[in-house]
Amino acid sequence: MRAKITYSVTAAVLVFYFALVGSRGLLLIEHGTLLTVSFGVAVLILPVIGIWFLWKNTQFVRRANALAAELDAEGGLPVDELVRTPAGRIDRDSADAVFVRRREETEDSPDDWRCWFRLAVAYQDARDTPRARKAMQRAIALHMSTSKGAAASSSSVTSSSTGD
Repeated sequence: MRAKITYSVTAAVLVFYFALVGSRGLLLIEHGTLLTVSFGVAVLILPVIGIWFLWKNTQFVRRANALAAELDAEGGLPVDELVRTPAGRIDRDSADAVFVRRREETEDSPDDWRCWFRLAVAYQDARDTPRARKAMQRAIALHMSTSKGAAASSSSVTSSSTGD
């Protein structure tokens, strides 16, 4: 819950900042000289890039959370079996051991989004955030393709059973 609040506050602050920067860009354009119009257009590009980046990250987080909820409903979330230091940090050797198991599981079932999700968690536990993100993106893509495939096959079954 704390992470959601932090993310929401950060997103709100960024949107406010983008609006502020965008208004300054419009003021520069309204000034009307070649130099100020050029700067105004350049300033307007920054909020557009920022909003796009924020939107893509928000989509990623929402989709990852949806996968987590679905996996939780199935009882397939990875169990926290990691050894921790007295300070509460994850022991590196413990994370590496779990990672090896998750990687082998994913190699055995490369088209299963659940395996990729658990591999992403193992990467994150091993403090390899870029690979964790790529594994989660793979899980999301696989889930979306299996969901579309299941929806298409159920609609074709429905249409063939109704005689359409």
